[in-house]
Amino acid sequence: MDRALLAGLNEERAARRAAVVVTELATGRQRLVREAEVGADPLAAEVEKAIRSGKSGIAQTEAGEVFLNAHLPPARIVSIGAVHISQALAPMAKIAGFDFEIIDPRTAFASEERFPGATLHAEWPEDVLKERPFDPYTAVCVITHDPKIDDFPLFSALQTGCFYIGALGSRKTHAKRVERLKEAGIPQSSIDRIEAPIGADIGAATPGEIAVAILASVIEAFRKRKMFADRRGETEPA
Repeated sequence: MDRALLAGLNEERAARRAAVVVTELATGRQRLVREAEVGADPLAAEVEKAIRSGKSGIAQTEAGEVFLNAHLPPARIVSIGAVHISQALAPMAKIAGFDFEIIDPRTAFASEERFPGATLHAEWPEDVLKERPFDPYTAVCVITHDPKIDDFPLFSALQTGCFYIGALGSRKTHAKRVERLKEAGIPQSSIDRIEAPIGADIGAATPGEIAVAILASVIEAFRKRKMFADRRGETEPA
């Protein structure tokens, strides 16, 4: 791999963006395809498949075989709220292969004792997101029931194009949430991306069951996610 290609790949990695290195097996020639450029690439279908699955492999082309080496940022789940649901979701997310983080400024909830070994931020979301912003490879689960904590990360998730956004609460609670989002200038088309009530509709009642439902929705959203080029502009204010 030449220096320019490696530098480009490292740039995408640092920015948590997907990319694929295409190698012609007959000649050894290589090129880098960034996720934002997939639609214009002659191997668009094959490259998109590699990015969507995260799996590298050989593809057949008219010019011969090529090897597609997929480089994806680790998908992560960020839970806004150090509550019982998060306690159940943390080990499940790890088993499913997701990085998992918790943000909650309430130090009585966001403690090492309640979340041993977890990546825990006992700070306000707006402070955490300055250093660790959301991105399209992030799923955001808003589950505190407190607008003072929940609303900022919701705004950020909608504007960033996170692949999944879910929010806990009744229809009445969500209706109030929608009004606040509209007042903040978020268009209805973006608000409609929020899964509320959060999680797959499996009749979940206990924290553990709700965690299962959330993880099911996150996995489905990740495997069926739109490519970057298809997401551009969908969260632009009306």
